[in-house]
Amino acid sequence: MNENLILLLGQDALKTTAMVASPMLVSALVIGLIISILQAITQINESTLTFIPKMAVVAIVLVVAAPWMIDVMSSYTINLFENIVTYVRE
Repeated sequence: MNENLILLLGQDALKTTAMVASPMLVSALVIGLIISILQAITQINESTLTFIPKMAVVAIVLVVAAPWMIDVMSSYTINLFENIVTYVRE
């Protein structure tokens, strides 16, 4: 194993992690922004008001995006295990 291969494997792992986590993170960011704008408009300064909508939206996105997320993770894992022989030889 040389340094380039290790860096490539690390980059692929980080890219896969970002792809899997991004739907939930983006949805939480958007709903948090919307709730914050509504709080600024109505001048309600309750900090716990954003938790329930964020949890609900993240749960919905998780249910909707779960098949895609599992597909991304399984293709990454299958690719990693299929090429492990070439990784060890290099």
